[in-house]
Amino acid sequence: MHSSGTLSDVGDNVSYTSAMYSEGRMNDSTLEMIWEALGNEKITTRDASERLENLFGYRCPDDLAKTLSKYRKEGTVKGEISMDLGGWVWWVDDECRSKGGLQ
Repeated sequence: MHSSGTLSDVGDNVSYTSAMYSEGRMNDSTLEMIWEALGNEKITTRDASERLENLFGYRCPDDLAKTLSKYRKEGTVKGEISMDLGGWVWWVDDECRSKGGLQ
């Protein structure tokens, strides 16, 4: 695992978190990737991780959960605990997209 990665390093399985941060804040391109992976439905952290792996070729669910939580606090991703699915579910809506400014 590399200590400093960029999104172009994703194929080398760098730390998901290091690929997402630039000067201490989230990258807009990372938010776009997450929005694409979430699509238009509520999905679990595991499903989001699998979609990111399929779409972008990497997987790191522990860091993904932390990243999704940070985006939830910013209001650019929504999340809630699902008792039926046994964990967190995540989604994006128009409100999130308006806060992200990436429409």
